[in-house]
Amino acid sequence: MIKTCEFVSPKHPDKICDFIADSILDAYLKKDPNSRVAVEVMGGHKGVSISGEITSKAKVDIEAVVKKVVGKGYHVHLHTVHQSPFIARGVDQGGAGDQGIMVGCATAESENFMPQEYNLARELCQKIYKIYPFDGKVQVTVDEKKVLAVVASFQNSKTKDLLKLAKKLIKSEEYFVNPAGEWTLGGFDADSGLSGRKIVIDAYGPEISVGGGSFSGKDATKVDRSGAYMARKIAVDLLKKKKAKEVKVKLAYAIGKPLPVMATAEVLKSDSRYQITDISKQYDLTPAGIKKLLKLNRPIFANTASWGHFGRGFDWDKPW
Repeated sequence: MIKTCEFVSPKHPDKICDFIADSILDAYLKKDPNSRVAVEVMGGHKGVSISGEITSKAKVDIEAVVKKVVGKGYHVHLHTVHQSPFIARGVDQGGAGDQGIMVGCATAESENFMPQEYNLARELCQKIYKIYPFDGKVQVTVDEKKVLAVVASFQNSKTKDLLKLAKKLIKSEEYFVNPAGEWTLGGFDADSGLSGRKIVIDAYGPEISVGGGSFSGKDATKVDRSGAYMARKIAVDLLKKKKAKEVKVKLAYAIGKPLPVMATAEVLKSDSRYQITDISKQYDLTPAGIKKLLKLNRPIFANTASWGHFGRGFDWDKPW
């Protein structure tokens, strides 16, 4: 089966915004582990706009956090308020901060339980980024174990040098290097970015469905994030326990309610495919339970904003 996955560097405008959003979250959690944060970031062309809801005992200089990332020459627009009392009343009782569907996946095709095409794209982007630490992106097309096509575009790279590097890093039938030509203008200087826009890259690549909610800038009461992390944890556990080829987990929540309205796992083995529907009996799937198990009240999230949220050795990647 032919599959394609892309990846972008940390200096891509959208990923800069994700990093800012999670840096703000970490700054609050560092001072108040019970902070509730849901911020969206848009940036580009010497300006960064922060919008969202923050309820915390901590006092954080958000402008200073932003400028530490992008530099002092940026104007920062702040539009934040406390969490809506109508949402807070449900969260105060241990309920989910919103409704939504979260998807988790684990596959036996790689040591980190991630899809092959995803790992290839991420690893290629990481290795090129070490040489060219700028805005850039890659794309890898595979057919089983054969790589059919590689696309690589990186700011400030010479095409012949980037092609030579790509050929050294990955063997492919075709290479498309800087296909629109060499470029020196990138990041916020060339384009605007938005947090939460790279949800497929943040998860498992385009072969695995996404629930729709983004991760960055949200604390653990937002099940878009914590539920997705827990779904990954369960998928990894079941993959090992059932000796399966692939496991897909889906969790669905109602706003203000602590328990999911759906918690299922689809287990694929070499000779069978079946569904598990009693996950709620095996795990504490309340936001509070997930937060405790995965220790999501720590300032660890800026580290998730670049290079994806799964397959990197986080607590939710490790089987029991």
